[in-house]
Amino acid sequence: MAGETAFHRDDRPVVALCGGIGGAKLALGLYHVMAPGRLTVIVNTGDDFEHLGLRISPDIDTVLYTLSGLADPVRGWGLAEESWAFMNALGRLGGETWFQLGDGDLATHIERTRRLGAGEPLSQIVEDFARSLGIAARILPMSDDRVRTMVDTDQGTLAFQDYFVRRQCQPRAKAVRYEGAEIAAALPAALEALADPELAAIIICPSNPYLSIDTILAIPALRRALEAARAPVIAVSPIVAGAAIKGPAAKLMAELGAEVSSAGIARYYGGLIDGFVLDAADADLALHVGCPTLVTNIIMETLADRRELARKCLAFAATGKCLDDR
Repeated sequence: MAGETAFHRDDRPVVALCGGIGGAKLALGLYHVMAPGRLTVIVNTGDDFEHLGLRISPDIDTVLYTLSGLADPVRGWGLAEESWAFMNALGRLGGETWFQLGDGDLATHIERTRRLGAGEPLSQIVEDFARSLGIAARILPMSDDRVRTMVDTDQGTLAFQDYFVRRQCQPRAKAVRYEGAEIAAALPAALEALADPELAAIIICPSNPYLSIDTILAIPALRRALEAARAPVIAVSPIVAGAAIKGPAAKLMAELGAEVSSAGIARYYGGLIDGFVLDAADADLALHVGCPTLVTNIIMETLADRRELARKCLAFAATGKCLDDR
């Protein structure tokens, strides 16, 4: 807002749980309204996979590129002003081009793969990438261990990127599983961040609960840490007026037999959350959420929208009371 300080008035630390483009948008808003070094973003790595001999971490990279100001503003993923000579050449050779890797983006995957092959943990690589990109926030993969999101469909069990990108979410989903989550070790820095007695809020970003947030919560130590946290846990709906803001959340929820609405999302999170943020278009559902609500605009089309929603989420967490900002 014009004339406002860049920082939220409460400079206590905040943790955001994030995955995908929608989650990265709110993470960017939080990053812009908070003092440097006070934001920790715990990111889903269930989307990670090996492709063309490279280790790809789509959600991690989306957050890195978004917070550094390098993300493509139209696609929301990948780098701005990207070139595609590699993919064009690969296509001429008959190689797999269903997962697009831009020329600049390729450097990220090559360097990550090289360092992982040398025995370095993903968390250290991400920390170094963030520092190199000038990001004054902690970006933490949920684990250094392998966790993979698998979707059981009417066409068999598909790895997440096969379901999401190659097949464009067209197969009908029957279940979502998180292979390796039950034995994965939570990143110690993530557990420390969630247990910080000074923590002002834990924000569950408007990411797909099944494909992004549940992957994080499927790691037992992270779910226990969230349940034990002293700070209020605030979730932002990825659904507006019965439709997903972006991505396959609504289709997936319907196929899994869940209620496709903001109220359905809130009930899905259940006792994990202390407050819920839903769009003004769903104001009539606020009474059916089961916890304090903030009714406001949650469509983030501009940076100003992202900053404004971030401010409102933090203020809501501080009050713990139902608010209507329409």
